[in-house]
Amino acid sequence: MLEDRSKTSSIVKCYGLTQNPSNGNYMLVMMRMNTNLREYLQQSHNHLTWIERIKIAYLIIVALCDIYKENSIHRDLHSGNILYYQFNEFWFISDLGFCGPADKPLTSIYGNLPYIAPEVLNGKVYTFKSDIYSIAMLMWEISSGQPPFINYEHDCDLAINIINGMRPKIISEIPLMYKNLMIQCWNANPLERPDTYTLLKNIREIKLYYQNNPDELPQLKIQIDNGTSYTSNKLFTSKLYKFENLPEPKNATEEEQEAFHSILYDFNIPNNIDDFDQSSNQNNKRSSNVIEVDSKICSKFKKLRVDSKSVDIQNNYNRETIQQSQTVDINDEDEVYNNPNLHSEEQEEFEIPDDGF
Repeated sequence: MLEDRSKTSSIVKCYGLTQNPSNGNYMLVMMRMNTNLREYLQQSHNHLTWIERIKIAYLIIVALCDIYKENSIHRDLHSGNILYYQFNEFWFISDLGFCGPADKPLTSIYGNLPYIAPEVLNGKVYTFKSDIYSIAMLMWEISSGQPPFINYEHDCDLAINIINGMRPKIISEIPLMYKNLMIQCWNANPLERPDTYTLLKNIREIKLYYQNNPDELPQLKIQIDNGTSYTSNKLFTSKLYKFENLPEPKNATEEEQEAFHSILYDFNIPNNIDDFDQSSNQNNKRSSNVIEVDSKICSKFKKLRVDSKSVDIQNNYNRETIQQSQTVDINDEDEVYNNPNLHSEEQEEFEIPDDGF
């Protein structure tokens, strides 16, 4: 299975597995890439043109379509596992099918929180449309040069904001067609997101349109301080989360979005709430980082920032279970919806030509 998946042209080639004899952990032996998307944007954002940015988004979507051809779902797309090979200037997707520890609890969610689709946070199953949401976050990151929600802790408060329709603030110097496609992809309702076939068709049309009409592209004014690093392990860290009693996902109004981005969260709750660190550290050597929270508790601390620890996914998984027993009298009226076919019939017949586009 490992060999079959690595044969797909836009997935990083895997040569095999190796095991660390000291702890029994396995590592993938993969084709060496030059950098990942996060580091590439950190180094190149200030001189990338919009033509180049759209091409990056296009190649990432082509890679996603390669995954779709194998009838697979990635489940953990973020800028740390989008890899660049300088020799042919191509972008690859890595970590396919290796999302999380083998002993991941069935009711938990594994991923990088800003890239996780709201319906997944709400407990629904991961689908192709969930990967499309992650693509929207990558499109935003390509446009802005920085990771989504970089100034927010990856905690319950952020999860609730995402559920309530909050998205990263869109920069003003963005091509309209690119912006509209990105907004479609991060719609709170997965049924309103484009299917893989439509997404590829649209991004290809956008790429060709602006290649032929470069004068319509805005000039980027946002500059990134190269001395500021956005490449810390925290931004790449995928963790286990367990959220309970979250409301149904919804889209936020423009007014709600503006209010969200104008609020500063200045209050921090320390990590040692109820001294959970002392008890959880006893299990650190053998298992995974789990953040378990109830939305009724989170609501009590709404608009507060909660520090959460990050664990590098290349190291041993460490379990930190946050169990909070306080109760708040809030009635959450949860609605349940089904996610039937999330891609069109046209997509079933769609094939990506071997010679590219």
